[in-house]
Amino acid sequence: MISDAPVLQQSSEPAETAAAPSRLSRYARPMLGLLLPLILALGWELVVWLGWSNGRLVPPPSRVFATIADLARSGELVRHIVATLWRVGLGFAFGVIAGTLLGAISGYWSLARRLLDPTVQALRAIPSLAWVPLFILWLGIFETSKIVLIAVGVFFPVYLGVMGAILIVDRKIVEVGRTFRLSGFAMIRRILLPAVLPAYVVSLRVGLGLGWMFVVAAELIGASEGLGYLLLDGQQLGKPAQILAAIVIFAILGKLTDWLIEVAAAPFLRWQDAFGRVRGA
Repeated sequence: MISDAPVLQQSSEPAETAAAPSRLSRYARPMLGLLLPLILALGWELVVWLGWSNGRLVPPPSRVFATIADLARSGELVRHIVATLWRVGLGFAFGVIAGTLLGAISGYWSLARRLLDPTVQALRAIPSLAWVPLFILWLGIFETSKIVLIAVGVFFPVYLGVMGAILIVDRKIVEVGRTFRLSGFAMIRRILLPAVLPAYVVSLRVGLGLGWMFVVAAELIGASEGLGYLLLDGQQLGKPAQILAAIVIFAILGKLTDWLIEVAAAPFLRWQDAFGRVRGA
């Protein structure tokens, strides 16, 4: 019994030392994504500092972040961010609900697909700015038209993602469910939903990205606050630093909201034995 103690102690030490690098890599992996933007920002800052460019039309990062700091001190930045987040959040919610319901109906029911899908595909080809005058005429220049425009942008990728994921579910899996005499609800819950979920998460992320793009068009509809308004104001007043500041904030908020979807979906996708998980991507 005494001679076994050193062996146990020695065997536990490698496990502890192996756990430390894994924890370090877990924290270092997200930081790796910041490497390229930091290199580009520092490179442009150096170009302007050396006098190779005057930085008038493309201000250096120091001037952009100084503009962000000024907007934050004045309270404008929070007001614009809250207004844009509110519009994107509501538009995303409505677009996801409509896209999920119609996509599920079109994917599960062939008659509905033949009736709905041609019209949806035709509407999908309409540019976002083409909806603006119509929504102003129908809904006015207030919040409703902005939220509906964002919902339209979110709707199409979610609809296509859900319908496409249902259509490519392996027929053999469905036959297994029928062999076990699963009811319609049980078939959806135990067979279709797990099969569709990975593609659904991807469609949510694509829809969210389009929601962030559509909010700029939406905030051209008589908006007096929001990051899109900040962009337009910077263009009209000839403030390139303000334009870039709004673009940087758009990028940060877009990445954060995309990450939230990824984190929220991770517990539901732990069963996946995918290539990316094996490689640790």
